[in-house]
Amino acid sequence: MRSELPDYQPALDYLSTQDADFAQLIAFVGPCMLDIHLEREPYEALVRAVAYQQLHPKAGDAIVARLLGLFAGFPTPHQLANALFDDLRACGFSGRKIETLKEIAEGALSGVVPSRVEASLMTDDALIARLVTLKGIGQWTVEMLLIFTLGRMDVLPADDFGVVHGYKRLKRLSDAPKRKEMMAIAQTWSPYRTIASWYLWRVPK
Repeated sequence: MRSELPDYQPALDYLSTQDADFAQLIAFVGPCMLDIHLEREPYEALVRAVAYQQLHPKAGDAIVARLLGLFAGFPTPHQLANALFDDLRACGFSGRKIETLKEIAEGALSGVVPSRVEASLMTDDALIARLVTLKGIGQWTVEMLLIFTLGRMDVLPADDFGVVHGYKRLKRLSDAPKRKEMMAIAQTWSPYRTIASWYLWRVPK
């Protein structure tokens, strides 16, 4: 069951005072509805993130639904580690993603993928450094875990297409900023870079 939405108003007030364009964007979009899945373990969050990588959300939804159908619920690390390639392929996962799923499952069994309790005690940088050692897991995937599962409020996915192109549209730029530039720009949004990212995902096209 999902938790009630936190009080994001302090973040909205702060971002609005930092940038007039952000103030207009927040007024246009309305209240922040960032939904954090506090009940999920990092293992499950990583598997779900892989399912959605480079896909339209509806396509990701369909893949996850087939995965749940295959195991009559979310698979345990042991089940996923021993799942047949063809069965996972039939869910819609590519061969490369199946390799990553197996890596995540093995990581959960070995302890590389931390429990939620352990993850809650780790810094963002420490979690990123640990989890990117898993084949197929990049920084973006861990950042999605930090945002949507652990509820960290100061995460900027600086390589995320929606974030950088949202900023490009917000500021009416001719080119989207590169990672280093995006990180520098976002310093003024700290400690609410997660909320800033949520709004940048919603800049009108």
